[in-house]
Amino acid sequence: MMLYADLPVRRAWQVAGDLFVVLWTWLWIDVAHAVRDATLRLADPGRRIDSSASDLAGRLRDAGDSVARIPLVGDDVSSPFDGAGRAAQGLAGAGRQQVAAAESLAHWLGLTVALVPILLLLLLWLPPRVRFVRRASAGRRFLDSGADLDLFALRAMAHQPLHVLARVDDDPAGAWRRGETRVVDELARLELRASGLRPPRRPAAASGPRGAGTGGRLTP
Repeated sequence: MMLYADLPVRRAWQVAGDLFVVLWTWLWIDVAHAVRDATLRLADPGRRIDSSASDLAGRLRDAGDSVARIPLVGDDVSSPFDGAGRAAQGLAGAGRQQVAAAESLAHWLGLTVALVPILLLLLLWLPPRVRFVRRASAGRRFLDSGADLDLFALRAMAHQPLHVLARVDDDPAGAWRRGETRVVDELARLELRASGLRPPRRPAAASGPRGAGTGGRLTP
């Protein structure tokens, strides 16, 4: 599998692009952590409310238990303390709910801050990288198998712009049918370079029509 082009300039751009994606991902993950930590501070008042109200509820229950032991009037006197304790416990529950809401907000906000820019960049970067790897890897297998380069010349005539083909020959299709080695070589070079592959060498003896010599190996 070919991850990077044979051609130095294109390979440098690909490496730079991959590094940019890594740095971009790291940056937004770091920003997401900062946003999460900042949002979690919203839970601090809720924690203080929970702690204080729970402590107050405990003290009120203890006071109610103490006065409940007073003969004859204990139950009547302890009722307000019990009611106040329940109210304080409800306030502590509200504080815990605030903490849970702040933690949930921090989690989802941090996740959104990280995922949105990372996914947007991946949508732009990943499809062309996958296409390059598939195209270059398939082309490399053909080259390594020693296949004739007519296939690359044909693909060039199908994919390259007309003004590019015109620079190769006024009638590239006719020249290819006639087996003109120079035209086949130039067309194959166009497709190979578009695929990020370095054109292979053609031995000096193979300079005649297609099929003479070594089966269409190029000179760079």
